Order: sequence, then C-alpha cells, then structure tokens
Amino acid sequence: MFTGIVQGTAKVVAIDEKPNFRTHVVELPDALLPGLETGASVAHNGCCLTVTEINGNRVSFDLMKETLRITNLGDLQTGDVVNIERAAKFSDEIGGHLMSGHIMTTAEVAKILTSENNRQIWFKIQDPTLMKYILHKGYIGIDGISLTVGEVTATRFCVFLIPETLQRTTLGAKKLGQRVNIEIDPQTQAVVDTVERVLASREAAAAITAQLHPTE
Repeated sequence: MFTGIVQGTAKVVAIDEKPNFRTHVVELPDALLPGLETGASVAHNGCCLTVTEINGNRVSFDLMKETLRITNLGDLQTGDVVNIERAAKFSDEIGGHLMSGHIMTTAEVAKILTSENNRQIWFKIQDPTLMKYILHKGYIGIDGISLTVGEVTATRFCVFLIPETLQRTTLGAKKLGQRVNIEIDPQTQAVVDTVERVLASREAAAAITAQLHPTE
C-alpha cells in the first residue's frame, strides 16, 4: 500500500527493451535507499513495481506487458523522471489517502491554467466509463500523487496544484497531450458500485412485481 505522498523523483538511467517486456533502471535518491531490498515494492508514477536488482543507488524494475499497456511507464525514455514512493509502513503517517499502486487507466493533459502561486490542470480520461468514480472533492491518484478533485464535467476533471506539489513532483513539468497514470479511489469505487447494484436490484424487483400484478 501507498499514501500518495511522493517522497522524491528518480531519473531513468537505463532501459532494456524486450518483446512485451522491459527492465528499467532508476537512480534513487540516497534518502530512499536505507532498508531497500530485492522484492520490495516501490511506486513509479503511482504504479507498484518490484525491485529486481540493486547496484548502489541504481535500482532495477521489471515491467510486464499489461503494465506497459495500461500505464504511461511504457512511454518513458532514458533521462525521463518518475515520481517515487516506497511502500507504506504501519507506523507511517497517512498524509494523502490509501492507494494500492494498481493503475486503472491513463489521462491526457487537456488544459493548463496558471495564475500566481496556483496551477489548474484539466485531464481527459482515456476510459470514459471511469468518470462515474471521479467526484467533486473526491480523492484521486495522478502519477502516484494523492490529490483532491476540483471541477468535473462529463468527460474531464481538474485538480488544483500548490507550488510545493509542482516543485516536488513531475506534474510541474507536464505539457499538453502528455499522459498521466490514474488510480481511482477504491472507497469511492466501492460506494458507487454498491449504489448501482442496489438500484439495479430494486428496478429488477419492480419489474417482476409489475409482471405479476399488471395494472388493469
């Protein structure tokens, strides 16, 4: 599990490309190295990856076909930077919201509005069916960052970013058309799905009742 509080950024220093598979190596900040072992989970742009090799501060991770298909990690090139968060411990403060590191889709940067000490970024989600889980003032994970949803339309949503977020994460450098990873808040998803099931069962029961007792 992760908290959505990005602990730093890391540069991709090497990529080993294979058919439907790649290994990429990132240069982790020294502060994130203590206690790191092979098999540990580290989120890259919000996507949970497993450490496969450690050489000093150069750490390797394997990316499967499904990860490359669903996330923006397959777009990375040597020299690119990713948001990094190590897996949360039971004693950690949850400053954002609980996140699984399982990316559901990506979204495209559709509009950037900048004012003094603030930035508003609008995103167009790749899978429109997921918009029902993106609610005004709800939580969302964007490239591993726990954020509060601002405005929402039928096909787009926005977030408001303070200077600290812009400085500490990769969102400050995002440009129009670039993709970000999206993790839907699991609690929101559970509530929406439950309400849909309840309403569907009520409609089904009402339909059966109408058939058994037709209006004369």
